[in-house]
Amino acid sequence: MSAGPTEADWAAAVAAVRELPADGRVLLICHVNPDGDALGSMLGFALGLRRLGVRRLQATFPGPPEVPEPLCGLPGLELLVPETEAESEPDLVICFDAASESRLGELAGRLAGKGTALVLDHHASNSGFGDVNLVDPAAAATSVLAEQLLDRLGVPLDAGIAECLYVALSTDTGSFRFDATTPAVHEMAARLLATGIRPGDISRRVFDSRPFGAVRLFGEVLGRARLEPGEAGGRGLVWTYATLDDLARHEQRPYVLEALIDPVRCTAEADVSCVVKQTAPDVWAVSLRSKGATDVSRVAVALGGGGHRLAAGFTGRGTVDEVVEGIRAQLRAGTMESGTDQPG
Repeated sequence: MSAGPTEADWAAAVAAVRELPADGRVLLICHVNPDGDALGSMLGFALGLRRLGVRRLQATFPGPPEVPEPLCGLPGLELLVPETEAESEPDLVICFDAASESRLGELAGRLAGKGTALVLDHHASNSGFGDVNLVDPAAAATSVLAEQLLDRLGVPLDAGIAECLYVALSTDTGSFRFDATTPAVHEMAARLLATGIRPGDISRRVFDSRPFGAVRLFGEVLGRARLEPGEAGGRGLVWTYATLDDLARHEQRPYVLEALIDPVRCTAEADVSCVVKQTAPDVWAVSLRSKGATDVSRVAVALGGGGHRLAAGFTGRGTVDEVVEGIRAQLRAGTMESGTDQPG
């Protein structure tokens, strides 16, 4: 999907919520290994639904029901249930920040029930898998769609909703440093801050707090980073990897690795950066970033994933070297398609 939601899409989404029966069951789902945008958008919208009077309400995500430590202070966490306890036949399913059904794991089966499936997302690679799709690739975060739908539903912002949406917005814009940070993003942030939430406290909790074991782990993993200046059409590739043994040795949970892409992407000699994180034997979660010259979403989609032009990811299988060679091959294929082999 490429264009944003139409007025008909917005009307259908509002109707899906407004026409719920009094005892309607609502199930909110975000993607596996939820980040700040996925979890913040989902919980912020859940709190908004509760203000509308929706009582039979659950929020969930696939996989182990573990919330990353930096997100453990989010309002609305009491609405989370493990996927095994999620409503089996909801009247309304709302999915957040998932570009495809595969990102919902076993919970994707809930979309085939009798209820309406509503999708809120901002990935250009979104497949449009809902009955109603509010997908806007121009949006800086899924929380932008969540706030817009809450506004159309007449739900006023309060501090709880605002904190969730602010965490979502700030994480996906890199603390408002990425190119997706438009005037509209700052205007939304201003509306959220006007509820009285404290951005300094939120930022310290979400971005600036890390266990000492994670600091040691980062040092080790960054020490094995490799720079390949000839890749990506001569614009450079930098990459590193982390194994399950690394996590165990430093007694860390997998979520700490999500922040590892930031120091890697700072490498001046590389346009493309990559972190390969082991999740099971021969299975790796891969994060890709570009400074602007390379469309990493094309690489990720070709390898079974998705994302944005400057930030994308996929699940790789095999050895680390095999996964990285697959990335190199796609980068070379993209260079050949564009007809360039030197930095522009």
